[in-house]
Amino acid sequence: MSEKSIKNLVIVESPAKARTIGGYLGKDFTVMSSVGHIRSIAKKAVKGVEPIDTAKDFATIYEIDADKKKTVAELKKAVTKAETVWLATDEDREGEAIAWHLCEVLKLPVAKTNRIVFHEITKDAITAAVKNPRKIDMDLVKAQQARQILDRLVGFELSPVVWRKVPGGKSAGRVQSPAVKLLVEREREIAKFESSFVFKVSGEFAKDRDTIKANLDQDFANENLAKEFLESLTDAKFTVSDLATNEASRNPLPPFTTSTLQQEANSRLGFSARATMSLAQQLYQQGKITYMRTDSMNLSKQFLGAAGNYISRTFGDKYLKIRNYHTKAAGAQEAHEAIRPTDPSREIATDDARMQKLYDLIRSRTLASQMAPAKIERTTATIAISAHQENFVAKGEVILFDGFLKMYGAAKEEMLPKLNSGDELFANEIIAKQTFAKPPARYTEGSLVKKLEELEIGRPSTYATIIDTIQTRGYAERGDSDGEERDIIQLSRKNDKISREVIREKSGSTKGKLVPTAAGSVLTDFLNEHFTNIDDYDFTARVEKHLDEIAEDKLDKVKMLRGFYDPFHAKIDASANIERSAVAGQRKLGVDPKTHEPVFARVGRFGPMLQMGATDDKDKKPRFATFPRNARLETITLDQALKMFELPRTVGTTDDGQEIIANIGRFGPYIKIANTFVSIKPLSPFEISETEARKLYVEKLANDKAKNIADFGDVKILNGRFGPYITDGKKNAKVAKDLEPAKITEKQAREILAAAPEKTSRRRFSQTSRKK
Repeated sequence: MSEKSIKNLVIVESPAKARTIGGYLGKDFTVMSSVGHIRSIAKKAVKGVEPIDTAKDFATIYEIDADKKKTVAELKKAVTKAETVWLATDEDREGEAIAWHLCEVLKLPVAKTNRIVFHEITKDAITAAVKNPRKIDMDLVKAQQARQILDRLVGFELSPVVWRKVPGGKSAGRVQSPAVKLLVEREREIAKFESSFVFKVSGEFAKDRDTIKANLDQDFANENLAKEFLESLTDAKFTVSDLATNEASRNPLPPFTTSTLQQEANSRLGFSARATMSLAQQLYQQGKITYMRTDSMNLSKQFLGAAGNYISRTFGDKYLKIRNYHTKAAGAQEAHEAIRPTDPSREIATDDARMQKLYDLIRSRTLASQMAPAKIERTTATIAISAHQENFVAKGEVILFDGFLKMYGAAKEEMLPKLNSGDELFANEIIAKQTFAKPPARYTEGSLVKKLEELEIGRPSTYATIIDTIQTRGYAERGDSDGEERDIIQLSRKNDKISREVIREKSGSTKGKLVPTAAGSVLTDFLNEHFTNIDDYDFTARVEKHLDEIAEDKLDKVKMLRGFYDPFHAKIDASANIERSAVAGQRKLGVDPKTHEPVFARVGRFGPMLQMGATDDKDKKPRFATFPRNARLETITLDQALKMFELPRTVGTTDDGQEIIANIGRFGPYIKIANTFVSIKPLSPFEISETEARKLYVEKLANDKAKNIADFGDVKILNGRFGPYITDGKKNAKVAKDLEPAKITEKQAREILAAAPEKTSRRRFSQTSRKK
């Protein structure tokens, strides 16, 4: 930066945001970025003083983050040359706190420094913000400080207890633990669910060349009753006894808030909450959408005018219906506008495919919210069966006017052919199918976000972090099972003949669902018994309300923290008496009939495991085995466990006489020959043959040979996904295109590696360090 003075210095959180804003403000403004938070609560005592002094009104020591010292130095230098400083961080608690920390570190007077906010990065919005600056809202800052102090106290005091007392426990958190509890409770509901079934009957009928599908209005409790019904249809006549037609309107959904965007992006696009927020943040920083952290469904008058003009011009006036939506969310302290496109006529926002998909979702939902209702005609045909009380019912739907469906939603038509009361129909086929009741559905990321919002746990801006944290900590995982097959009985009547077949259908799929791990279940039980408030839904929601009250200057920060901390800390002190052996996490499955040793399913440091033999047996050490994939601690059987003790299994030998061992490890099934490991997915280690194993081993050796271009001991030249590279195991250097990898000498390889830049560590997204 030059030594000349700066007329206006604008500080934002994100380099991308800085570039976009800089293009609008002109030459009199210099825009710089803090790259998220610059300070955090100190990680350890400073000169003998704890980072949070609970005895002195929770006085807090903050430290500049190590990777922000250069950024802070550049900002300090710029501030000394600036005539006017403007803080343009986001208008939410985190953004307000970043602005306050900047004032503290850069020695800017809080009462005098200009604070500007905007909800979209457009020239008009930024110009308006500069004309209407305000001062830092210290109530919002206090609410953020209270939340951060609360979470730090819980994490620093409770997590060590979890490490020591809970098998497989890594941490506990004020908001993450209730989220895990939701998953655990749902999984236990599923485990307790008593499966039942009925036989549902459907028919395909013909009228001239048209076919009509209909369902019987009665189910049958068992196969015999279903069969009796099908047999009773001999010589039966099927007649349209009633036709009912009615028109209905279908209204569009409101524009997106943070939580509804996460839910819909997960449901429609398969995006995780974290991916959705990351993509939305990029769209915001590029000026394509409004701020993506909001509880509001409101749309500005300016946007409504622009959207109305676009809809009328593109589709016609009959498609336009302007609506105002009102926010119902409790404590919507970050409510300004819904998430919407900054320009409703912009169809292409980016050349990034995933970002464009999210933009399309936001744009189409927003425009649809200002469009006319869809007009639908629904027809219900009742088909009487001669000499029977039961009826078949056929339903059809016709879109009379698509309205908002032109932009958003399904406009599928299920039309019935033209029918008249009294028409006789011919039964092509009638099927009675065994149908099992479904247990409660596991949570997806989207449905978990919805549940957290219903319970008022956390805030929409934190949901992505919560869901990511519980998976990173190993308390939940994304399921990948297709489910288990089961027999389904199907009876069919066709051409006056009744046939029976047993078909196979899968049930219990966990694909795309969040499934709690054994460690998550044990942690939930531990907290329920010893730290009830931490994962109590009502208590957690009350904390959020208290934070809102601090933000609104209705509650004192210290009073709120004291009310939480004192009883919490007393429980921490009492936890010293909890015996680790008394904490749940072990089930005795039975006794091995061969060795007569007890078999246990238990949670270890790295997750669920199997144990044969007692730990306190001085004469014989226990054996351990891998937990079977997709099995659960609460439901695994003795037979399933004993099968796992058949591993490792000797499959045979290689051509040169080396032993081939099959087993299951952290990354799935494999074979081991000497020190070489070969993945055998999707083959089973219980069934893989010697011939199959030999083939995979030979392929592995060939691949390794092709990968290893040169070996200089600690330095190697390898073929990688993105081409040849040099590595010492800690640092990598790409081989330039004008070099022949095989001809590079050891000296050249070491020089290239030494000249390569060091790896940069990737900081994870967090509430306390937001990379904008």
